[in-house]
Amino acid sequence: MISLKDLMQPHRIVMMLVFAGIVIWCAIALRWDWIPKYAPLALEGLWATVWILAVSTLFGFMLAVPLGLAQAVGPWYLSIPARTFCTIIRGTPLLLQIWLLYYGLGSLFPQFPWIRSSELWPYLRQAWPYAVLALTLSYAGYEGEVMRGAFSGVAKGQLEAAKSFGMPRFTMFRRIWLPQAVRNVLPTLGGETILQLKATPLVATITVMEIYAVSSRVRADTFIVYEPLLLLALVYMAIAGVIALAFRRLEKG
Repeated sequence: MISLKDLMQPHRIVMMLVFAGIVIWCAIALRWDWIPKYAPLALEGLWATVWILAVSTLFGFMLAVPLGLAQAVGPWYLSIPARTFCTIIRGTPLLLQIWLLYYGLGSLFPQFPWIRSSELWPYLRQAWPYAVLALTLSYAGYEGEVMRGAFSGVAKGQLEAAKSFGMPRFTMFRRIWLPQAVRNVLPTLGGETILQLKATPLVATITVMEIYAVSSRVRADTFIVYEPLLLLALVYMAIAGVIALAFRRLEKG
């Protein structure tokens, strides 16, 4: 925590005055009359961003755990496919992955009548499932490599001691191996989650209406450029701050 004495240092006072001056100038000199009209759409876009981020990181991490475990201790027929998947995901742009899934699978599914007649078709016709899938696979590819190092970094003596006491492998994995591996990589996971947040605007390229797409709509409709972008930056900074704070709490806990 920063004390009041630290805040009252001259360079911090100057920085706070400059920041306050910028905020006041933005509030007075820039146009904000468009906000009431686009506020409902912005809230929907914000919810879409948070929802896509939460779902893709959750399922991405669930996929990253077996990917990391397969690379760390798995047999070759599991480790090679896992390493290949992580290499492909990390070696290709996320935008390319999104387009391949949306324009590839999205154009392939309509060719099968049994898919068009299924209950999944109303969802497969939309863009958001492909966006969530692409972001999930991207997160899993990066975190799978992180978890590989985390599993390899857990002290082997603890695992050997658990085996000597007759602890089943799954219990040992659930109580010793996985918790320590996750705890060791919490700072990295926090950083990767923030990077995942900053990757969500790419889904706007396949017509997903998240918060970035809303700012683009405002610019296209009103020809106001800087104000939507400034507000968008503040939104992303606020979400990133919440993510960073949450992971710091987890690290201390």
